[in-house]
Amino acid sequence: MSRKTRRWIFHIFLCLGIIYLKIGSSCGEGLANFQGLVHFCNCLCWILLSAVLTENVPLNPGSKEAAFTYAIIAAGVAHAITAACTQGTLSGCGCDKEKQGFYNQEEGWKWGGCSADIRYGLSFSKVFIDAREIRQNARTLMNLHNNEVGRKVLEKSMRLECKCHGVSGSCTTKTCWTTLPKFRQLGYILKEKYNHAVHVEPVRASRNKRPTFLKVKKPYSYRKPMDTDLVYIEKSPNYCEADPMTGSMGTQGRICNKTAQQANGCDLMCCGRGYNTHQYSRVWQCNCKFLWCCYVKCNTCSERTEVYTCK
Repeated sequence: MSRKTRRWIFHIFLCLGIIYLKIGSSCGEGLANFQGLVHFCNCLCWILLSAVLTENVPLNPGSKEAAFTYAIIAAGVAHAITAACTQGTLSGCGCDKEKQGFYNQEEGWKWGGCSADIRYGLSFSKVFIDAREIRQNARTLMNLHNNEVGRKVLEKSMRLECKCHGVSGSCTTKTCWTTLPKFRQLGYILKEKYNHAVHVEPVRASRNKRPTFLKVKKPYSYRKPMDTDLVYIEKSPNYCEADPMTGSMGTQGRICNKTAQQANGCDLMCCGRGYNTHQYSRVWQCNCKFLWCCYVKCNTCSERTEVYTCK
């Protein structure tokens, strides 16, 4: 195995780990359920992520949720690799060398520091994510389109940071460099694109049945979707009901919060079906003390508590 091949394999495994951590932590922090897009799923983004990367989990292939997932994974791969290069974690890449030493006389600043090499990250994402789309069907066209949307969101979200140089705090000259946006920011932008995702359908060539491009699903229209729009080809399933085909577990029996107005509130999570109230007596050992010699003596404490589950 060549040195270059070993480096790429290392990149891939590192990238998978980082993306799992990013999406997984997002599920815990509120990017979960697509930042409020689907209030009632068991962190569906994690299910979809597993489906995309391993193909072991059923996934509604043409849904809006799949569009969101492919876009954020494509952006996440580019983000993770670019960050690792900037931090010096990966060999074979580093800071953007083209942004070193250039001086902008009009605005009075020059490139310095370590600018994130976003082009390397985007290129890696394209090779790594897009390469698996080998089937010539409508889903492949959809996935490739949404992958590119995710990468464009990242590229347009790059920030310029500057540091002033001068006597007594003056800003005679500035040194600037490009930095990556917060991963959560990409989620916010893609959430809005999810809300306005475009329903499309494939256009097939006359000589064969393979689709050649996607068009907006409207009668007598051959308008292509914008290259900044998320697209989908199938309507989303009902996440309130259990559906093994999509990986949705439904919400029946899910524990909810009677007073909360957020995603875990009974009104939202139970989809208007109402909830059941369960009363429990919790018993545990408390006020334990070590007595000489040699045993531990504890009191028995108990309390009554209520738990609410969706009907």
